[in-house]
Amino acid sequence: MNIDDHQVSKAELTNESTNNTAENVVTKEENAPEPKMIKVSDTILNLESRVKELTAQVQSLEQQKQGLTQEIKQLDLEHKMIPGGIQDIEQHIRLIVKEGLKELKQQKQALEISVEQLERRRDRIKEEMRTTFAGVSQDLAIRVQGFKDYLVGSLQDLAATAEQLELPTGETWCSSETIPSQSSSSGEVQFAPQEFETQTIKIKQLLEQYRNNPDYYGYPWQLRRTFEPIHAERVQTWFFSQGGRGAILSMGTRLQNILIASAIISVLNSLHGDRSRFLILANSPERLGEWRRGLQDCLGISRSDFGPEKGVVLFESPDALVLKTERLLEDKQIPLIIIDETEQQINLSLLQFPLLLAFAPDLQQVSNHLY
Repeated sequence: MNIDDHQVSKAELTNESTNNTAENVVTKEENAPEPKMIKVSDTILNLESRVKELTAQVQSLEQQKQGLTQEIKQLDLEHKMIPGGIQDIEQHIRLIVKEGLKELKQQKQALEISVEQLERRRDRIKEEMRTTFAGVSQDLAIRVQGFKDYLVGSLQDLAATAEQLELPTGETWCSSETIPSQSSSSGEVQFAPQEFETQTIKIKQLLEQYRNNPDYYGYPWQLRRTFEPIHAERVQTWFFSQGGRGAILSMGTRLQNILIASAIISVLNSLHGDRSRFLILANSPERLGEWRRGLQDCLGISRSDFGPEKGVVLFESPDALVLKTERLLEDKQIPLIIIDETEQQINLSLLQFPLLLAFAPDLQQVSNHLY
């Protein structure tokens, strides 16, 4: 037997066996019972539903995959953008810190300037306090002591001179006081009650008002300070006993003397208005400054009321005062000459003028010429 015959026989055998098997299967299928067919179909249906479920799950997973993929992409973009955002934030923070430091430096400089100004002001106040209280107090003590020594020497000289004088008798003194002045012929201002009754009544009314009803906020040139009976007595003596021309005893302090002079100035201003002019004579600028401040305080006037052509004129020299008074009289003005207590000698030319007020020092006590 050759190889071809063997192959043919093998193929035949295979076909026969296949046919027999198919016949057997068909026979079995034909002979199989019907319930087995139903079970197979149910299984197929279950498989189909299972396949659908798995397909739905696969689709859901695909959607989740797509969502996660998008989220991953978005996170990647954000991750790429974050470094730039941090840099911007850091830059803004640097700018804010820089501006804050600049503002703080400016505030520091302003505070340093303020502190420096306050320190200079403190040093200046300390210096003023040292010079005002320590130095001035020492200077005042020296001045008082010097004035005391001068006063003692003057009193000794005065006593020696008085021993050499021949004093007039009482009759001679009385007769000299009754000699009429030249005011009646020359028209000069006088305040004797028997000649000027109307003015006398007004003067008394004003002095009574100053004493009982002081007006501390009145108009300028009106007395604004408390007026005691002792002050009124000195003023009345000058007006009615001395006729507006003489010396009155000092009150012991320049402030009290200025108060008396202010009352007289206020009365004359009420009587004669702008025609009244007041000339102050003192031998030093310091004393004239005290007169100016005292008159401003007592009469409510200002610095503009002081000057060569103003209501009050201040003089250190009696010669200049005499010339000014003569010009005022030629202009029909009414000048009042006020002489400070410290004037040791009175120029005789001053005695020719109608209104003269001089403060005579009290020899029984050391006067205090300061406030």
